[in-house]
Amino acid sequence: MVMIVRLVVAWATVAAFAAFGGGWLGGLATPLAAAGLFTWLFAVILWSAFGVVHEAEELADRLGEPYGTLILTLSIVIIEVALVAAVMLGAKAAPTLGRDTMFAVIMIVMNGLVGVGLILGGLRHHRQNYNLDGAGAYLAAIIPLTTIALIIPNFTLSTPDGSLTVVQAAAFSILTVVLYGIFLLLQTGRHSDFFTDLVKPGALTPEKAAPHPDAGTGAILRHAGLLVVSLLPIVLLSKSLAAILDHGIAALGAPSALGGVIIAAIVFTPEGISALKAIRRDQLQRAINLCLGAVTSTVGLTVPAVLAIGLISGQKVVLGLPPAQMAVLAMTLLLSVITFSRQGTTVLEGAVHLVVFLTYLTLIFSP
Repeated sequence: MVMIVRLVVAWATVAAFAAFGGGWLGGLATPLAAAGLFTWLFAVILWSAFGVVHEAEELADRLGEPYGTLILTLSIVIIEVALVAAVMLGAKAAPTLGRDTMFAVIMIVMNGLVGVGLILGGLRHHRQNYNLDGAGAYLAAIIPLTTIALIIPNFTLSTPDGSLTVVQAAAFSILTVVLYGIFLLLQTGRHSDFFTDLVKPGALTPEKAAPHPDAGTGAILRHAGLLVVSLLPIVLLSKSLAAILDHGIAALGAPSALGGVIIAAIVFTPEGISALKAIRRDQLQRAINLCLGAVTSTVGLTVPAVLAIGLISGQKVVLGLPPAQMAVLAMTLLLSVITFSRQGTTVLEGAVHLVVFLTYLTLIFSP
C-alpha cells in the first residue's frame, strides 16, 4: 500500500510539473514560492529514493550477495548522475558540480556514515567483525579511482585549473570504467565470497541457509519493475530540482559546493539508513558492501558520465580538488585503510571518522 501511494504521489508530481512547471519555475524570484517548490520536489525525490532502495533490498533478499547490493548501488548512481547532469545542463554552468558531488559522497559515506555506524555498532555489539577480503578489495579499487579522478587533474601540465584536455578526459574515463569493470568481475565472479558474511560459530552456512520464500522469477521481475517505475520520476523531476537548487544557491550567496552536498544527501540518505539498520542488526558486512560499494560505483561511473556530459555539451569540467580538500581526502583514504585492515571494529574508529567528516563540513562552509 505504501508503495502504491508513493508511486501515485511521484507520478502526480511529474504530471504537475510537466503541465505547470514552466510557470512555477518562472516565479522563483519570490522566496516563499521557491522554498515551497524546493521542499515539495526534495520530499518527493527523497521519498521515491526510499522506494528504489526498498525494491533493491527486496531483490537483494532474493538474489543474495553481492548481486543485491550491486543492484542497489547502481540504482543510486543512476539517480546521482541524473541530478548532476540536470544541473550541469541547466542555464548556469556548473564546472565543479561533478567533483563536489563525488567528494561529498565520499565524505558522507566513508566518514559520516562509517563514523556514526561504527559508534552505534560498537556501543551495541562492542566489537563487530566483517570479511577482511571484501573491504580490502573495495579499498584497492577506491584508492586509485579517487586519486585519478580528484587529485591527478591538479598536477597535469596541459591545464592550470584542475580540468582535463579532451585526450585526458577520454583516457581517464576509459581507465575508470575498465578498473570498475574489473572490480565487478571480481565481485560477481570467482571472488564473490569476499563480499559475504563470515560464518559465525553455530550459524547456518550459506549452503544450509533457507531460501527466500518468494524467490521465483515472477517475484524478481515484479520488484525489478517496481524499482524502475520508482526510479523514473526521480530522473524526470531532476531538471526542475536543479533549476531551483541553482537559483537558491545563487540567491543565498551559498558556497557552490553546497549543491554537491545536497545531491549527495538526497541520493544516499535511504541507503545510509539501510546501512545503519544493518549495523544495528550486527550485519557489518552488508553495511560495508553498501557504504564502500556506493563509493566505488559513484567514482567509477560518475567520472566518465560527467566527463562525457562535458565533452558533448562543450562545458568545462573541473575535477581537481582544492588543496585543503585533497588533504582531507588523503586522510580519509589512509584512515579507511587502517580501519578496514584488521578484523573487528570498535567505537574508536567511528569517532575518528566522524571527526574527519566534521572537518569536511567546516571546509565547505568556511573554506
